[in-house]
Parts: sequence; C-alpha cells; structure tokens
Amino acid sequence: MPQKWQHFCVMFLIGDGMMAAVRPQRAAKAWVAGPKPWRRLMEHLAEHPELTRAIGLAETGLGLWWAMQQEKEFK
Repeated sequence: MPQKWQHFCVMFLIGDGMMAAVRPQRAAKAWVAGPKPWRRLMEHLAEHPELTRAIGLAETGLGLWWAMQQEKEFK
C-alpha cells in the first residue's frame, strides 16, 4: 500500500476510534447508512455504548500500533 494511503488509514483509525471512545452513540449513529445488515450492526452499537467505546479504543490502539510500524520503516 502506498505511503500516503497508509498514513490516511492510520489517521482514520485513530480519529474514528477516538470519536467512538468519546461519543459512542453519536459515532455509531453517524454510520447508520448502507446495506441493512450494516445498519442493524450500527444500531446495535448505538444501543450498547460501552461495547462501542471498547471497539473504538481497540481501533485507536490498532491505529497507533500501525503508526509506530510506519515510523520503523522510515528510519
């Protein structure tokens, strides 16, 4: 994956993860669009903010880990 896209993906993971951690219901409701199974999943997450928050923190952690891996590549 090109460097620019990796950087973009890392920013997305960290940002989206933090939004879910801070405002879990709002973050889940922001993604209620698209195919019915996806909408049901997002509605479920909106109804379970602690689960959404946990997923957001995991997403943030993944983004930070990926960012550190990229840092190693540029040394």
